[in-house]
Amino acid sequence: MPRVVIIGGGISGLATAYYLAKGGVSSTIIESRPRLGGVIQTEKIDGCTIEAGPDSFLSVKPAAMDLIGELGLRADVIGSNDHLRITYVRKGGKLVPLPDGLMMMVPTKILPLLTTPLLSLGTKIRMGLELLRAPKMKPGDESVADFVREHYGQEAVDYLAEPLLSGIYGGDPRELSVTAVLPRFVELATRYGSLTRGVLAARAHAPKSQTPAPLFRTLKGGLGQLVDAVETSIRGQVSVRHARAETVERTASGFRVRLDGEWLEADRLVVACEAHSGAGLLPPVDAPLAELMGKVAYSSSMTVAVGFDAADFAQLPSGFGFLVPKKERRRLVACTWVGTKFPYRVPEGKVVARCFLGGMEDAGVLGESDEAVTAAVTAELREIAGVTARPRFTRIARWPRSMAQYTVGHPARQAELEARLAQIPGLFVAGNAYQGIGIPDCIRMGRAAADKILAGDPRHL
Repeated sequence: MPRVVIIGGGISGLATAYYLAKGGVSSTIIESRPRLGGVIQTEKIDGCTIEAGPDSFLSVKPAAMDLIGELGLRADVIGSNDHLRITYVRKGGKLVPLPDGLMMMVPTKILPLLTTPLLSLGTKIRMGLELLRAPKMKPGDESVADFVREHYGQEAVDYLAEPLLSGIYGGDPRELSVTAVLPRFVELATRYGSLTRGVLAARAHAPKSQTPAPLFRTLKGGLGQLVDAVETSIRGQVSVRHARAETVERTASGFRVRLDGEWLEADRLVVACEAHSGAGLLPPVDAPLAELMGKVAYSSSMTVAVGFDAADFAQLPSGFGFLVPKKERRRLVACTWVGTKFPYRVPEGKVVARCFLGGMEDAGVLGESDEAVTAAVTAELREIAGVTARPRFTRIARWPRSMAQYTVGHPARQAELEARLAQIPGLFVAGNAYQGIGIPDCIRMGRAAADKILAGDPRHL
């Protein structure tokens, strides 16, 4: 039986350990934090379920639901309240709803586009004329901003692409790779020319579902339930070392990892921590691989959960929340009204705003005091949502360099990284730096690493 060491105890490392254990192989997780789960962290406050990190996962990606099902948690799965799903964008000091029929930044309905105050007449005309675009092959990669600007103009970048992607990635569309971030849109634009026409055609050919799945899914008690269930499932088959890995070296039989002044031997090694941390560990194993991992940019983020009594609001907030474009931004990047987005999360008579700060443009906010952050958040909520009362509670979570940024050229760098890995028997990577940033993506990569180990790593036979 191979000795397997997993560096990183977030959901990628936990998924790797779970699927190895399921196949009868034990492992050791090295995690520098005093707990497992990475950015997944759930807390109960004043009867409210508060997520310090991600609050859900996309329904269309199956890996998370597969794992949840295996852990016996399907009865605890809840979907987002999509009948209440309105997202607002702040423009000119007002909250303007995203027009109905918008798929990311692609309009699919005429009337909502014509009547929205979010976009100028010139942009609306340009979006209409985009339907006439002919297919055009474009070699190489480009930024999301360049891609969207070519189809719909700069205003669509500023008030659609930028706030939407800042809310998801904490990133800058001028830097993000369209091929990595929006591959389906690139495929449709290449085939149809018009992105709008391509989305409409894809929708027309999609199989009709009687009961469409909710956009987002999560667990009734929070995503911490998933971490707890995995920990319980692997207990006895996985040992956990709460220490910081210092370096990795190759040995005759595989690898060894130094931590706390001692060496831990491994036949198989899975690097499931942030790529920048892995880059600091792997130069003795393969310097070019470490350099490629170090090229993955990361943004820093902060979540601030603020709880109020519903009576504190003259008018209760509507919709899932709001986005603040860079052109309108002070500190808030986005805000989710937790009780509107998901059932069971907030008791009757309470309102929880889950606010997002930081990103590539404002990493410095993580260094500010809790008092300064709370003051900035409550001031903006007062202006935007009209709530003047003091919060019943505030919870701040800081996540430095935690969200991978797929910048222009990422697909080529990823292909080169995989080619390097193929030359190093027994070494695997998993995490949000490579093939997707969401929870299902991380679970899928962890499972793929486990499957290769269980199969004897056939790529090296």
